Amino acid sequence: MTKSEQAGATFDSGFSCSQAVFAAFAEDFGLDRETALKISQAMGGGMAHLGFTCGAVTGAFLAISLRHGRCRADDLAAKEKTYALMTEFVRRFKARHGQDLTCPGLIGVDLGTAEGTKEADDGNLFEKRCEVFVRDAAAITEDLLK
Repeated sequence: MTKSEQAGATFDSGFSCSQAVFAAFAEDFGLDRETALKISQAMGGGMAHLGFTCGAVTGAFLAISLRHGRCRADDLAAKEKTYALMTEFVRRFKARHGQDLTCPGLIGVDLGTAEGTKEADDGNLFEKRCEVFVRDAAAITEDLLK
């Protein structure tokens, strides 16, 4: 099963976009699934439904950082590699989905309001739009982490 398929299945089972993407990679890099799901929960819905960066993107950033992030202050090569991979991730994600990486910009509603959440639910936006972002984010990340 590809990481895209894993992330899609996790998202379909009820987890947030950030959790779905991050959990698909966490165990490969030494982090158990439960901890990965807990760490990435707050990033869903544009960071706790605040409308910031899409959770599929932040989940990918967490996965890239878990694999390549630095753990020593003097390891500038790891820092730069991580940032370079994140920059490439964003380039590819934007090429598929446009220049706006925020939840409202991607799905067209503000999840920070009751009206926006209702509109997203009523329009099946999580299934129609967010699942695509989750699967694409995981596929891009999988390719970058080969």
